Amino acid sequence: MNAGKPLGFGAATTVADDGGERADHTLGLLDAVEQEDAVSQRRLAKELGVALGLANALIKRCATKGLIKVKQAPAGRYAYYLTPKGFAEKARLTAKYLRDSLSFFRRAREETAELMNQARARGWRRIALAGAGELAEIASLAAHDVDISIAGIVDARDNRAKLAGLRIVADAAALGPIDGIMITDVRTPHDAYARCVAAFGEDRVLAPRLLRLGKNGNGGRR
Repeated sequence: MNAGKPLGFGAATTVADDGGERADHTLGLLDAVEQEDAVSQRRLAKELGVALGLANALIKRCATKGLIKVKQAPAGRYAYYLTPKGFAEKARLTAKYLRDSLSFFRRAREETAELMNQARARGWRRIALAGAGELAEIASLAAHDVDISIAGIVDARDNRAKLAGLRIVADAAALGPIDGIMITDVRTPHDAYARCVAAFGEDRVLAPRLLRLGKNGNGGRR
């Protein structure tokens, strides 16, 4: 059972997938309702990384689909329960998430390893990664298989000091001399690619094909 704020079902969302909203948001909400002793819409919004209005809309949709049950609790609060249908949907989304995650990891590992070999063939010895996140972590693993050192990760939006043991800096100049840079920004890859090309030149920028940069990024092939 989870006690939270009353449901003001007025908000709408434009984020969509085959179920009407992002599957990771739905999974996160169902997981929070199952795991937390007490959860409010504000808490859900923070955990999911979405606006309060979107959290409100997600709760409404899950209730409408019969995934959660809403009951009034003392002090004008509301309690949220997972229904049997909600448990089944959570299991389905969890399985899909794991399949998708494994598929992403395998493809990212293969493509970043290919790019590391390309970089090594060019005589590169020291490169940087543009974008902190899962793809950067996977690229750092691929670097272990070749004689290439990763100087660090360039990401002005990330406040962490390190990721996977690598320094995170706002400007590549802070890393010292590098031979090239690999795009690992999955949120705004086109912008990252444009910045890197402007700073280093096209011949010194590599990008995995999974980022779908098309002609601009050429899938990491130069």
